[in-house]
Amino acid sequence: MSGKSITIIALTALLTLFLTVNNDAVEFNFIIGQPVEVSKLVVIGICILIGFILGFIAGRPRKTYSSYNDEIEKDDIDTKPKNTLSDEDREYIS
Repeated sequence: MSGKSITIIALTALLTLFLTVNNDAVEFNFIIGQPVEVSKLVVIGICILIGFILGFIAGRPRKTYSSYNDEIEKDDIDTKPKNTLSDEDREYIS
């Protein structure tokens, strides 16, 4: 097993233990309506789930292109070949 797998298993076990210890009901106030008695287990579990989803969305890789040159060539307006030099450039090089 890799270190990453062991870390994930250990954190999952600690999270499960934490959730099972905090199972008593608490009064939860929503923005509208009356306060509702909800188990801490449900509130903490939902917050953790929302955190994982937001972390996944924020941490996923952006769209990448296989070749930057291909993207430039798609948008290239000039159709003349890249290897043609102007007379001024030829003078400068020689």
